[in-house]
Amino acid sequence: MDGMLPRVSPSVKARLGKHMRTCRDAKLYRRYLIIVNLLNDRSPPRVAAIVGVSRKTVYRVAQRFAAHGEAGLLDRREDNGRQKLDERYLSMLYQVVKSNPQDHGHRRPTWTREMLAQTMKHKTGTRIHVATMSRALQMIAARRGRPRPTVRCPWSKQAKNKRISMIHRMLNHLPRNEVAVYADEVDVHLNPKLGLDWMVRGQQKEVATPGQNEKRYLAGALDATTGQLTWVEGEQKNSMLFIMLLHELRKTYPSAKKIHVILDNYRIHSSEITQAVLAHLGGRIVLHFLPPYCPDHNKIERLWEDLHAEVTRNHHCPNMASLMRQVRHFMRKRDAKARSDCYAKAG
Repeated sequence: MDGMLPRVSPSVKARLGKHMRTCRDAKLYRRYLIIVNLLNDRSPPRVAAIVGVSRKTVYRVAQRFAAHGEAGLLDRREDNGRQKLDERYLSMLYQVVKSNPQDHGHRRPTWTREMLAQTMKHKTGTRIHVATMSRALQMIAARRGRPRPTVRCPWSKQAKNKRISMIHRMLNHLPRNEVAVYADEVDVHLNPKLGLDWMVRGQQKEVATPGQNEKRYLAGALDATTGQLTWVEGEQKNSMLFIMLLHELRKTYPSAKKIHVILDNYRIHSSEITQAVLAHLGGRIVLHFLPPYCPDHNKIERLWEDLHAEVTRNHHCPNMASLMRQVRHFMRKRDAKARSDCYAKAG
């Protein structure tokens, strides 16, 4: 097969393999399977035996892939004019899908297949059917998903990067007798958060809500080096909850000369009573504030996401006491795993 197939990069080969695994069309899956096997240096006779087709079919699929790329696997028309879903078209479609429809003169803020087909006709001069657009979207691995709401940091890019770099330098040059933790608070609601779940056709699972909502709050700290967890609970999300965490950190790390706490700008972290407690501790606990609205840089945020996914989302706990037992079990389990992993690395 030397010379018949173009050289492809490892990323393209991985993409072809991914598309093959997610393909639901049996004939298209077979063509992907032929190309993936050929790219893995298997001979045409060997590929024909693996896939269960004739050698002629293997050569024909290879020739179409060499001529049209991945689009040649999807559109098998031999004599029906120019190939529409070529690499140029798909590459431009990829960029269009990433953009906002209003950037292209549409009033609607979300894409439809009809709008994509219209926009691509304007950009490329190529007109395709809506059903063909569905196939084109599949080829570029596009999907319909929910956007993630974000609030942009009001700081300049330079100021934001400077603060984050300063925190990273502190972490990279942390003395042996000092520790650093990521800290934050999380709300635990008795009324369950609703989330996606698998259901069979015709079924819509129900999640019972107790009605009158109750809340509890955790203030937690994640060791930046070991992953060890320190946390406290409270019925109010106020300065006292954060101060309880500071005292718990002091007990958790009795021999640490300094405890560096990386956290967001929530008001309880810089209130007057918090500042008074920090002064009373004599500088042993040092706060490092992240830029505003930068949760991705606080590693404990991932822990809270896992807490909601494994405990609070779609839960069936009838009361707050049973829900908090589940929360504590999750926290203890994660802490035990972090300690075990740390000991294993040290050993």
